[in-house]
Amino acid sequence: MKRILSIILISITTCVGTSVAQHSKLGHVDAEKLIFMLPETKVADSTMQKFKASLDSQYKVMMTELQTKYSEYKASEATMADPVKQVKAKELEDLESRIVRFQEDAEASVQKRQQELLAPITSKVEEAIKAVAKEKGYAYIFNMSQGVILYAQESDDVTPLIKTKLGLK
Repeated sequence: MKRILSIILISITTCVGTSVAQHSKLGHVDAEKLIFMLPETKVADSTMQKFKASLDSQYKVMMTELQTKYSEYKASEATMADPVKQVKAKELEDLESRIVRFQEDAEASVQKRQQELLAPITSKVEEAIKAVAKEKGYAYIFNMSQGVILYAQESDDVTPLIKTKLGLK
């Protein structure tokens, strides 16, 4: 008896789930495209370009210093005493190591700064998507910019609704 009751309960749940899924409203949006349309993204991009330029400038200074010291070392290497050669060679190695560490730290800083600048913009777009979904009764809105969906039933492109919500034309 319990087994029959379980089978009936599973059948009902499956039918109701299928019925709800068939009547659910589906939508899709290219969230990445929306992010790039926002004026805040242009400001963030400009800020990132300045940030990268300052790091590049510092890198060039360090590379110029390395090249100068290396040229000086090579020019006077033949006349240097061995202890002086060792000290100068060690200085060059240390400078090279500092440059490598600087590059690694700079890359990490750029990624961190980019995430900091894009987080509020991404949140704004996500909130607009959620608001449109609730207002228009969408059960699911898929992000087409990530290219994860291999197949989907026909759905509404809610990009224009979200653009309106974000104040974009």
